[in-house]
Amino acid sequence: MSIGRLFILSAPSGAGKTSLANALVESSPDVEFSVSHTTRAPRPGERDGMHYHFVSAPEFERLIGAGEFLEHAQVFGNRYGTSRRAVEALLRAGKSVVLDIDWQGARAVKAQMPEAVSVFVLPPSREALRERLIRRGQDSAEVVERRMREATAEMSHFHEFDHVIVNDAFEAALADLRAVVDGSGRPRPLAFDPSALLQEGSY
Repeated sequence: MSIGRLFILSAPSGAGKTSLANALVESSPDVEFSVSHTTRAPRPGERDGMHYHFVSAPEFERLIGAGEFLEHAQVFGNRYGTSRRAVEALLRAGKSVVLDIDWQGARAVKAQMPEAVSVFVLPPSREALRERLIRRGQDSAEVVERRMREATAEMSHFHEFDHVIVNDAFEAALADLRAVVDGSGRPRPLAFDPSALLQEGSY
């Protein structure tokens, strides 16, 4: 059996990377979604072991000390980590593995596994991203604006990735992602300069 391929999917909060990853895995039997560990509390509807492995801060520290994480990072005051053992087992089984992680984690994974293929998901505009964060109904107005500021910092790293996808229409973005994962093609050419998203007041 051939070794599977590792794919890294990153995006600012609200850009839709988790929805894209879930849809990809649901429609692709040979693709597995790596479940990360986190110290944050579960959101409504999230299940331990399915969406994340929810652990305490001391347990997270123990896992770091034991070398159990392929990467780990702190985001919005919470910690996230990817199980090295779980990812390597899936790859040995011939599965393609998708990591839903931030740019810091992507950089760490690429440093250790340069053969991994990285994809960054962008919103079509800053205003679209803000509207998506508001529609989620999970955060206060203050937190939404904080996430917008963080999004600008995150999006500034888009150039570090092998592919950039704009989630302007979900099915089209999913087709772009599937083309990268199954090797059938490349994402649609970008219709705008992603650097424009880094400017406050941009479209």
